[in-house]
Amino acid sequence: INEGQIFGMLGPNGVGKSTIFHIITGLKEPSYGKVLINGFNCTNIPVYERAKKFNLGYVPQYGGFIQDLNLLDNLKLVAEIHIKSKDLRKNKIEKLISQFEFEPLIKIKSKHLSGGQKKKLVIAMSLINDPSILLLDEPFAALDILTIKMLQEIIINLQSLEKITVVVCDHQARDLLSCVDRAIVLSNGKIIASGSPDEIVKDSSARSAY
Repeated sequence: INEGQIFGMLGPNGVGKSTIFHIITGLKEPSYGKVLINGFNCTNIPVYERAKKFNLGYVPQYGGFIQDLNLLDNLKLVAEIHIKSKDLRKNKIEKLISQFEFEPLIKIKSKHLSGGQKKKLVIAMSLINDPSILLLDEPFAALDILTIKMLQEIIINLQSLEKITVVVCDHQARDLLSCVDRAIVLSNGKIIASGSPDEIVKDSSARSAY
């Protein structure tokens, strides 16, 4: 995966997309092979150290926020972990509230937000420590088409404005291929196709397997 790229992993449920994310973050150990970030072998570095050393951000498929805290307090919670300066924390939170248009939602308990608002909140929380690499696990699942379009715009802006390398996985080809530079198709634990969205669509192996 190249620096500054939006990279997609496409494949049916159960093919191993989330497992790959868990291996990259250090939540799971690989049976074989290595995880290299900027040429550095980080396979045996624990999850907290890996996240800090390589500026990894992770948006899980489910959850990722505290249900009974309001939107603002969820942002504050993560900011207090990552940012020592009170003024810097305040500035970062204000920037994210503006960037994600959270102003009308800041006092609403997170469990009462819509599916799209919850996903936006978790993405915003993952950006508090200014990640260089952001992993998005099935961000479009169970969302309506307008919310998906909004999230696709957010992902593209993260790459173009924030210069973040984004890795996104999903099982819906249309949603994923609309916002990535390059993608791979996974089947039975193997990469069966890779390339630009156009190349993936025209690839006979990808079409027959998925």
